[in-house]
Amino acid sequence: MNGEWQWMAGRWEREERISATRWGPAGVARGCIDARIELGGRLLVQDYRHDRDGATALRVHAVFVAEPAGRVSLYWFDSCGFLPQEPAAGAWCDEVLTIVRRSPRGQTRHRYTPRDAQASRLELASSFDDGVSWEPLMETTYHRIGD
Repeated sequence: MNGEWQWMAGRWEREERISATRWGPAGVARGCIDARIELGGRLLVQDYRHDRDGATALRVHAVFVAEPAGRVSLYWFDSCGFLPQEPAAGAWCDEVLTIVRRSPRGQTRHRYTPRDAQASRLELASSFDDGVSWEPLMETTYHRIGD
């Protein structure tokens, strides 16, 4: 399973385009990711920092677990204080990893798309009606800055 995660491992940075949401205004932020493969390729551990207006606005520790048949579980811990009650479920489809997290604030859909060895796309959207409709939250194409 190590090959599945290899494109996500490493250090990444990029400006993120933030959409206006019920929690804040639209704008830009700087996203920084440090990700590593653990336990023989079964896990990808990711530390994320989101800086906006000169200060760190969000920190995340995420653990992606490779499951059988291309399924993925995501355990997401963030500085907003919402602890996962259960792992978020996801899967690979057409070379895109899609994961949907649930919390008391609604749902967040993550779409991870590898571009090449040096670039990776992430799109986040929120739903407040159990996935019937989705509102853009953030989008960017990260660029690798190191291994």
